[in-house]
Amino acid sequence: MKRIQAACICQTLHFTLKEDLGRDYAAKLVREEVEHYKNTLDKNRTQYRIVEQTEEADGSIILKVIKQYNNSPVGDYLNV
Repeated sequence: MKRIQAACICQTLHFTLKEDLGRDYAAKLVREEVEHYKNTLDKNRTQYRIVEQTEEADGSIILKVIKQYNNSPVGDYLNV
């Protein structure tokens, strides 16, 4: 029998601007969407570490995150 001892997932998320909105407003909505994503992780008690957050020239945001996979233990994956 095998058991998962530790598991995490590494993701690169690109939060893009909606094309039918003004650039400033669309960039504001992207920042709010990123904050909502982080708050959802906290609310769901998902363990995670933001590796990198980059705002692109067009206002979109690229977020690199390592997060808990399902409810598996994270082991040493989130240690800095």
